[in-house]
Amino acid sequence: MTIAVTGATGQLGRKVIAGLKARGSQDVIALARSPEKGADLGISLREADYDRPETLGPALQGVDTLLLISSSEVGKRAAQHAAIIEAAKAAGVWHVVYTSILNADDNPISLAEEHRATEAALAESGLTVTLLRNGWYTENYASNAPMAVAHGAVLGSAGEGRISGASRDDYAAAAVEVLTGQGHAGRTYELAGDSAFTLSDLAAEIAAQSGADVVYKDLPVADYAKVLEGAGLAPGLAAAIAGWDAEVAKGALESDDTTLSRLIGRPTTPLAEVVKAALAG
Repeated sequence: MTIAVTGATGQLGRKVIAGLKARGSQDVIALARSPEKGADLGISLREADYDRPETLGPALQGVDTLLLISSSEVGKRAAQHAAIIEAAKAAGVWHVVYTSILNADDNPISLAEEHRATEAALAESGLTVTLLRNGWYTENYASNAPMAVAHGAVLGSAGEGRISGASRDDYAAAAVEVLTGQGHAGRTYELAGDSAFTLSDLAAEIAAQSGADVVYKDLPVADYAKVLEGAGLAPGLAAAIAGWDAEVAKGALESDDTTLSRLIGRPTTPLAEVVKAALAG
């Protein structure tokens, strides 16, 4: 069976490919917009640019199973994903595994809209599909630990909303299990971390590990968006991220579903481990 992985040079894609190689999977193809960036992956590389549909058909020739890692370009994802789904149909791909978002059916975060559109396109495609509805990566917040130490604060607009996050390693392990295991075709998996945390918990963990005084400062959404703009984010993206936090405050990313740990056969990575790695750089 030949497996292809989109976004292969990204953080999740690299971890999935490493996991597949560790499982002994021989026929793995890395798909990337810039294949030269994946020269160190040690597997076959093919150009696959969502915005250049003419590259997608050749990239998918001979592929049985496609891991469609959601595009990083928020606002363009639905169209980009639709293009590769159409190319997969034309190329004779049998099975598509897609990294969606936790509780996609009714998740209020604006980011979920393009995931719902992609899930709908997959449902209409006639392809065999497995949905990996990934919760938040703990790294989304913990990666800012060094900055929090420098400034003495974790900033956000999430209030005391609980985040059932898991690490990229956890989500990559789930993808590898689905790509190499049996009985996953046609399934939808809601994937969340075993233990939820608040941003106050995150600040306390950073403080405990670093020895610095770090607290969580909850900001109005507009103020947090301005902070993010000041850090160099485009205004639209800054507003979106602050808005996601506002939905987190209402419980949008909390889940007691333990499917992820059952699927990977171990507990999900604790917050403390992700913070430790972030502080170590």
